[in-house]
Amino acid sequence: MRFQNVCIEAMGHILPPHLVLSTDLEDRMQPAMNRLGFPRGMIEKLTGVRERRWWDPGVQPSQAAALAGERALENAGLNASQVQVLVNGSVSRDYLEPATATLIAGNLGLGRHCMNLDVNNACLGFINGMLVVANMIELGQVDYGLVTAAEVTREGVEATMDRMLQSNVNADEFRQNFASFTLGSAAVAVVLARKERSKSQHILRGAAYRAATEYNYLCVANHLEMRADAHGLLHHGVDCAVDTWPYAMEVMNWTDDSVDEVVFHQVGMTHFVQTFTRLGIPLEKALVTFPYLGNTGPVSVPVTVAMGVEQGRIQRGKEVAMFGVGSGLGSIILGVSW
Repeated sequence: MRFQNVCIEAMGHILPPHLVLSTDLEDRMQPAMNRLGFPRGMIEKLTGVRERRWWDPGVQPSQAAALAGERALENAGLNASQVQVLVNGSVSRDYLEPATATLIAGNLGLGRHCMNLDVNNACLGFINGMLVVANMIELGQVDYGLVTAAEVTREGVEATMDRMLQSNVNADEFRQNFASFTLGSAAVAVVLARKERSKSQHILRGAAYRAATEYNYLCVANHLEMRADAHGLLHHGVDCAVDTWPYAMEVMNWTDDSVDEVVFHQVGMTHFVQTFTRLGIPLEKALVTFPYLGNTGPVSVPVTVAMGVEQGRIQRGKEVAMFGVGSGLGSIILGVSW
């Protein structure tokens, strides 16, 4: 999949106000960990996640996503009336119905001409949303589109911790729920624009996708629970990611030295090391946010890009790979000439 006419015009992100340490979670679960024989410090030791952020109780995904959308539009120098399509790609949602995108659109005051929809695909939802808007721009249907996502994980993590404290929970069940303790919250938005209207000229070059849906059972979740086969996700998820890279090289006409920054899905250090080692990519090319943001799901790749831009690491002229991996399993790599 190649694009000729699409640019990332601007990004915006919001981090929640409450800092929650991994040791804070372990303090709450200490009776269960003692009973089951799990040592303190295991969350950070096994994943590298030291802390994450939570919103105030009661904050809805649409509220946080709208704040990120406002910031992205401001950074792009656009107003709400210029947005022709809004796609929300978060896992978290206010309701099953209506689409969270319609609530975000209402919060932003988008016009009646603006199409609004959700794209839900686990941790790939935001990148899928970018592809939906990019295709609409490429087809000449819209000039400007907004993609948003906000993850609100506090309620689910707290519910999981309460469940782990029940006396009938065994060690296997604790392990199945372990990935929940790495989850964090954040919000992000990106404005995509037709190239001829873009001031930034950060060119979205294309996308490569591969799936391994025979492993769709490895991570299942609802708003109060996430159960994962950690070993299976690591093994098959890395395989899927590694399988996608050569196709991205072909689509983007990359060579081994072409890519300056690789923004990989922020799960944990083991996933980074195994994927980068097998692909022969130096770890120095990785932007890393999971130690202090945790796994923010579909927000993780775009928010890491946004923070890389803000910190001056992603600069004009750099070639950037936005490398997403999601439950299901699937992997998408976007190529951006910044």
